Amino acid sequence: MIDSVSADFDHEIPNGSRLYFGKSAQLKRELENKASEILVKNGFSEILTPYFSYHQHLSVAPQKLLKLSDPTNHELALRADSTVDVVRIVRKRLKDDKLRRLFYVQPTFKYPSDEFYQIGAELIGEKNLPLAIKIAQEFFKEFDLMPALQLSNIEIPKKICEILNLPLEIFEKGKIETLLEQNLPWLDATARATSLKDVQALRVQVPEELVPCLDEILNLGVDYEHICVSLLYYSKMRYYDALFFRFLDAGAVYCNGGNYEIDGLKSSGFALLVDALIEKIMQKDEK
Repeated sequence: MIDSVSADFDHEIPNGSRLYFGKSAQLKRELENKASEILVKNGFSEILTPYFSYHQHLSVAPQKLLKLSDPTNHELALRADSTVDVVRIVRKRLKDDKLRRLFYVQPTFKYPSDEFYQIGAELIGEKNLPLAIKIAQEFFKEFDLMPALQLSNIEIPKKICEILNLPLEIFEKGKIETLLEQNLPWLDATARATSLKDVQALRVQVPEELVPCLDEILNLGVDYEHICVSLLYYSKMRYYDALFFRFLDAGAVYCNGGNYEIDGLKSSGFALLVDALIEKIMQKDEK
């Protein structure tokens, strides 16, 4: 006999989880196969990491983790992000100096029941964000997509907090109104900047501590038609600490990545967000 609770949820799908079938499942496979082909062509090898991890707190805020315990009562979590695990597995377990460019096609999970599919890539010990952006561009071209490329630098929010003696949680929690209350012309101009031309003009307005951060954006050397900037953007992924980028369209993010340092290795990485891409392509095909 099935009790009433079980019966009510007999065919329910938890909020935040994913179901693909027919056309959407076929498209998911096409996206993953094409990305794999492009990444292999650019010298990447594939890796699949465990679903469970002891290190997820280094990537994602603890309240976002789906936590459980191992047989010895040590806390672990379902994989909410892959970057830290990939870097540490390569360094401490595989110990293969040739495995520096790695990619993975696998889901991540966040509290309470959110499921995300992504195609991620890491350039371990290699700061090469222009290559990451170039690979993403090549992928989008295959599916006739032209999202905007948004550039940021995570060092800018950090240095602004140091200059104004403000807590970093202002950026972590998106309390931008607290910044605007400072009534500083250079800060207002930084918040309003949307183009590389704006960034160039800011160099003579902002405190000198911020100029190198702006120059990193200006000197990135990316050739793309649709480039914008978001100078006060702060990534929720804890390891990103410098240049950061997102490809987005109408509020949807299709790819993000940046420079980071884990265990002393300065690296670059990015992820194509499969779920958003599937939704976009299916909407485009329906028109």
